[in-house]
Amino acid sequence: MSANMNELTDLLDLLSGENFSFMDDNGSHVETVVCQSAFNQRALLYTLSILYIFIFVIGLAANALVVWVNVRGSRERHETHLYVLNLAIADLCVVATLPVSVSSLLQHGHWPFGDAMCKITHLVFSVNLFGSIFFLTCMSVDRYLSVVRFGDAHGGQGERRRTRQLICMGVWLLALLAALPDTYFLQAVRSTHSDATTCRSVYPAETTWEWMVGVQLSSIALGFAVPFPVIVVFYVRLARAVRSSADHERRAGRRLVFTYVMVFLACWLPFHGVLLLDTLALLGAVPLGCTLENVLYVALHVTQCLSLLHCCVNPVIYNFIDKNYRYDLMKAFIFKYSTKTGLARLIDTSRTSETECSAMVGQGHL
Repeated sequence: MSANMNELTDLLDLLSGENFSFMDDNGSHVETVVCQSAFNQRALLYTLSILYIFIFVIGLAANALVVWVNVRGSRERHETHLYVLNLAIADLCVVATLPVSVSSLLQHGHWPFGDAMCKITHLVFSVNLFGSIFFLTCMSVDRYLSVVRFGDAHGGQGERRRTRQLICMGVWLLALLAALPDTYFLQAVRSTHSDATTCRSVYPAETTWEWMVGVQLSSIALGFAVPFPVIVVFYVRLARAVRSSADHERRAGRRLVFTYVMVFLACWLPFHGVLLLDTLALLGAVPLGCTLENVLYVALHVTQCLSLLHCCVNPVIYNFIDKNYRYDLMKAFIFKYSTKTGLARLIDTSRTSETECSAMVGQGHL
């Protein structure tokens, strides 16, 4: 989002083992302090590369499978099918950009792909990252409305489906608008300290700090500060709405609600917490000494890398543990590889017998 992984390697190349901190003496004089790097740069680069490769392999396989099954599956059985499909597409596009970034990391920040690829890669990454978060937020609201407000009513299904389609279009548009400002300033810049070229943001010289702070604050607001409270409120309201039921599936649904909230929190709180601290340091609200600068420097990029684990976790908690999805997955493989057997009909018969006892899960997709 705002912390481009290429900025890490750009600074590694630029500083050649040293970080620079700027501290305000008396409001009129700025003293430059040289901070020695307190971490192994090469180890950091290779560790991040390994983590990104892991996320790419697992995320690509899992989300591609989810897209394939949802496209082939029976859409009428899933209230949030459209959000699940778009979420998987967004996560799939996020991980698809990682090999390009890993290639740059392994070359110690050198960007050999040109100015256009610098912008395109970041735009695809950012749009789909914001889109993934926005679709998770929409799903929390939609599940609450589907289970609590609409219940088992089947009337107006067509109208609700059209509404979801319009919401999905709005989500993609909002994600594009959120990613455009930082992408606009991205350039493939030739380093003044070496022959390497780096992909990084080049803001107007007279307003550099304002743009940096503005981009980071918008990332915090759109990526966590607004979506997380919405997710918590609607999932908690949904859990309370089914609290009085003794049905096993509904109790399992409440546990799943807790899982949704905690996974989102675990993936995104560390990164946005560090990003907020970095923003406060830019604003001068937090004293920026050498120790804090080194910590922020590493923490920003490590937490961003770990936040992308959501691309691997989302397919599991929003698809693989759901009965409807597992049935569609089994049927998809059976129809493809065992069309001459009667297993598909057997699965359909079994599924029909279990539909009533999992009504809340099927209707609300919990």
